[in-house]
Amino acid sequence: MGLRVLRIVGFLEGLSFLLLLFVAMPLKYVWEQPMAVRYTGIVHGALFVLLVSLILQVGPARGWSWKRCVLGIVAAFLPFGPFVFDASIRRETDG
Repeated sequence: MGLRVLRIVGFLEGLSFLLLLFVAMPLKYVWEQPMAVRYTGIVHGALFVLLVSLILQVGPARGWSWKRCVLGIVAAFLPFGPFVFDASIRRETDG
């Protein structure tokens, strides 16, 4: 698995996080529909674990520093973080 897979999973993980925060959580706490959080949370959790494992595989294989790998993992904890990290990956592949 390479950089392309990492970028796709990063996009999906970032999207699932935004759906969890801005769709599922309001459904649960405003409209009392907890099932949205359950299913979105499961998908997001699986994508998060996959993203972290891919960063730890692909990063060192591409010669990334440990600092860059850690920043990629930290980005996954922040809303919009995976998209910002993806921009640095895109610059690497474009440049």
